[in-house]
Amino acid sequence: MAQFTNQAQLTYNNEVVNSNVAVGEVLETVAVSKTAITETYTQGDTVVYVISIVNSGGTALQNVTVSDDLGAYTFGGNTLYPLAYTANSVRYYVNGILQPAPAENPGPPLTFTGISIPANGNATLVYETTVTQFAPLGVGDSVTNTVTVSGENIPTAQETITPEQAPDLTITKSIDPIPVNDGDRVTYTFVIQNYGNTPAVASDNASVTDTFNPVLTGITVAFNGTAWTLGTEYTYSEVTGVFVTDPGQITVPAATYTQNPVTGEWTVVPGVSTLVVTGTI
Repeated sequence: MAQFTNQAQLTYNNEVVNSNVAVGEVLETVAVSKTAITETYTQGDTVVYVISIVNSGGTALQNVTVSDDLGAYTFGGNTLYPLAYTANSVRYYVNGILQPAPAENPGPPLTFTGISIPANGNATLVYETTVTQFAPLGVGDSVTNTVTVSGENIPTAQETITPEQAPDLTITKSIDPIPVNDGDRVTYTFVIQNYGNTPAVASDNASVTDTFNPVLTGITVAFNGTAWTLGTEYTYSEVTGVFVTDPGQITVPAATYTQNPVTGEWTVVPGVSTLVVTGTI
């Protein structure tokens, strides 16, 4: 629904009198909405969008083109696209009935052509996109993309998604020395990396569990260079070889994100914590 205003003017005997301002409304016969199935993302994620076009008019719309700018923004004089269309992923429905897929041009920007919306009916497009290396990942960042439908007096629609605000942890394990003789001391190093934009804190209850085989004896444990105490930060059995850190003792700083000033690509530098366990085989 769009408003319009109008004001008249009366002149007589060199006098000018203005009328009141009349306000009218034009009912939009076509409404467009855009929705992301998930409203948060990480780099490389799949984001599914649903575009709904409702035609409340008495005339069908034929050969309509639907365009998605895939979140385009300008950086360093270039246009960057934080989303990329997944080819042939579109599903096209008219009044809820699946239709043959429309012609597509993945772009960017993305376009679908040959869309029809019946009188007093609707059309729906459902398709997948992938989050690219041009999508910002920090807390407070977002990607907003706009869909445009061809035709006069048809509004655009936007949807905004934001980076997931959570730790994103990985763990790798190494052993030193290799090879090792029976009765020698051996060191296991666990490197825990956080690719997320928030730190892993005690309340996240991160914990490392391992079963050392062969069983280690006389172990020492350090986390980020600080010695840990058996029964306080971890438990260990020299019978079974089962090693478990107490939940919440493992913490990892958030990742940092840097945008290349030339290409606009975002680089992730993960936060890192290190757990070292040394014992005798």
